[in-house]
Amino acid sequence: MKKLDKLIIKAFLGPFIATFFVTLFVLIMQFLWKYIDDLVGKGLETTVILQLLLYTTTSLVPLALPLAVLLSSIMTFGNLGESFELVAIKSAGISLLRFIRPLLIVCMGIALFAFLFSNYVIPVANLKSKSLLWRITNSKPAFNIKPGVFYTEINGYTIKVASKDPDNKTIHQVMIYDQNGGGGYDNLTMAEKGVMQISDDKRFLYFILENGWRYEERSNGTSTEKNQLVRQGFKRYKKAFDLSEFALNSTDEENFKDNQQMLNVRQLDIAIDSLQKVEKGYQQRVNAYVSSRYGFYRWKDTGWMEKPPALKADSFMQIIPEKDRRYTLDRAEQSIREAQTNIGSLASEFKEQHGKVLLHKVEWQRKFTLAFACVVLFLIGAPLGSIIRKGGLGTPLVFAVIFFVVFNIFFMIGEKMARGGVMMTWSGMWLSNIVLMPIAAFLVYKAMNDSQLFNKEFYFRSWQKIKKIYNSKRQLKIEE
Repeated sequence: MKKLDKLIIKAFLGPFIATFFVTLFVLIMQFLWKYIDDLVGKGLETTVILQLLLYTTTSLVPLALPLAVLLSSIMTFGNLGESFELVAIKSAGISLLRFIRPLLIVCMGIALFAFLFSNYVIPVANLKSKSLLWRITNSKPAFNIKPGVFYTEINGYTIKVASKDPDNKTIHQVMIYDQNGGGGYDNLTMAEKGVMQISDDKRFLYFILENGWRYEERSNGTSTEKNQLVRQGFKRYKKAFDLSEFALNSTDEENFKDNQQMLNVRQLDIAIDSLQKVEKGYQQRVNAYVSSRYGFYRWKDTGWMEKPPALKADSFMQIIPEKDRRYTLDRAEQSIREAQTNIGSLASEFKEQHGKVLLHKVEWQRKFTLAFACVVLFLIGAPLGSIIRKGGLGTPLVFAVIFFVVFNIFFMIGEKMARGGVMMTWSGMWLSNIVLMPIAAFLVYKAMNDSQLFNKEFYFRSWQKIKKIYNSKRQLKIEE
C-alpha cells in the first residue's frame, strides 16, 4: 500500500468512528423519546435498561453506518481541500478517482460488514429487544403508595394511607380493603401504624401493622338469615401481598421468532417459499369453489357467449312464470350473498397472506439496500467534500443531513409502496439508491473537472458578468 493510500485512509477513519458513534447516539435518543412513556414508572432495574439499550443499539447499527460514511467522507475531503492538499495531489498528476480508490475499497468493506451484521447479528438483537420491550410495556408500573390516594394496582385490594414517614417505609392510618374474601364477601383491615417491607426475592410485600381491627363478613350457611359481621382486634398483624404481577417475567421468545425481522436471508427464503405456497392454496380454493358451485365456469374459455342464445322475449324475467318469479329472485339473491361471503372470506385471508409475503420480501431486500447505501453515499460525500472544500462539522454536517434526509424520505416511500404492493419489492426498496446514483455520478463528474458548483465567488462573478452584459445592451438601446 502506498503512502498516499495510508494517508487518505487515516484521514478517513478518525472522522468515521467519531461520526458513527454520534449518529448512533442520536438514533438511540430517538428510540428513548419514542418509548419514554413505557419505560418511566416501571421500577426497572439498571441491568434491564442497559440490556434493552444494548439490543436496541445493535439493531440501529445498519442505519447509522450510511450516515456516518456520508458525513465522514465529506469531512475528510473537505479538510483536504481546505488545506490545499487536494490541489497538491491533483497538480502531481493524480486523478480524483485514483485518490478515492482506497476509500472506495474501505467503504465496500464497510458495506460487506453491514450486510453480514444485518444478516447474522440483527435478527438475534431484534428478537431480544422486541421480546424484552414487549415485556416492559406490558408490565405494571412500580409499586408506589402515595399518602391520601387510593391505590388499586394490586388485584383485589384497595389500599390507602394517611401519611408516610421520610424513610418511605413507616405508614400511618392504614386502611386495606380486601375483595378476595371467600364466598364473595369483602374484608376490611384498619390500623394506626405500620411498616412496609419487601421480601428478598421482591415477590412479596409485607405490611406489619400495629394496633388495629379486622372486619370480616361471614355467611351463616342459610339464605334466610343475615350474614355475621366479625370484628377482631390485634396488636400486631402481618399482611402479605403478592407482587409477581409487577415482576418482569420472562416470555418465551418462540412467540416472536417467526417475525420477518428475526430472520436471516436463508430463513427468509424458506419462509417466503412456504408463504407463497399457502398463498397459492387460497387461489386454488377460490377456483375450486367457483367451479364446483357454478357449473358454467368450466365453459368460460370455450367461447359459448360469442353468439348469445336468442330469447323470444324482451327480458329474461318474462321467461319465468309469474308465480315463480319471487321464489327465483330470492334464491338468486341468497346464492349471491352466499358466494360473496365465501369468496370474500377467502379473499380476505389471501390478502393477509399476500401481505405477509410482501413483508418478508421487503425485509430480504432491506439487508442489501442499507449495505449498498454505504457505497452510494460515499460516492456522494467524497466528491461533494472536494467541491465545497470545507472541513469541520459546520458545512459538511448541513450537506450530510440534506442528503441523508433525501435518502431516508425515498427509502420510507419505497418501503411503504413495497409493503402495499404498489411497487415491486425490489424496486421499492432500492428506490432511494436508484435516485441517489445519478446524483453521485453528477458530483463525481463535477469534482473531476474542478467544478465551482459551491463556490460563492463563482456565482458572484457570473452575476456581475450578467449585469454588465444587461447594462451594455440597455445602454445601446438608449443610444439608438
